[in-house]
Amino acid sequence: MLNAIKAYFANNIFKDPETGPTDQELHLATAALLLEVSHADFEISDEELSVMAELLKKQFKFSDTETQTLLKLALEEHADKHSLHPFVQLINANFSIQAKRLIIENMWKVAYADRRLDKYEEYRIRKIADLIHVPHRDFIQTKLKVQERLKGA
Repeated sequence: MLNAIKAYFANNIFKDPETGPTDQELHLATAALLLEVSHADFEISDEELSVMAELLKKQFKFSDTETQTLLKLALEEHADKHSLHPFVQLINANFSIQAKRLIIENMWKVAYADRRLDKYEEYRIRKIADLIHVPHRDFIQTKLKVQERLKGA
């Protein structure tokens, strides 16, 4: 199944708006946004990749293999694409405000994976929150929620 998904993405990603996005496209859009945060400081750490894998596995109820395949696809898309617009468009058209808040919260978790917040990571999360229409109060609340969990850990 995963090879079929990869082949589909290679040939048709986001090309048929009439049929609507597949679950796989929505999963990839989510992974791409998380990856964008980890790349904001121009260094994708192993800790960040590990946290992303855990978050995606939990959110989509994936196996380890499915999770790793999704991350690999997201890394490939990130290398090939220079715009977040297709991913943001998918998220805006198909995700509820609660699902968007979860994405922002997960972005904070990725940003804090190495126990420090880079100013570029924070900027990237703010920008994406604006693009996916997450209110500023939710941007702040999710940040504080993740910070509190880190203090308790």
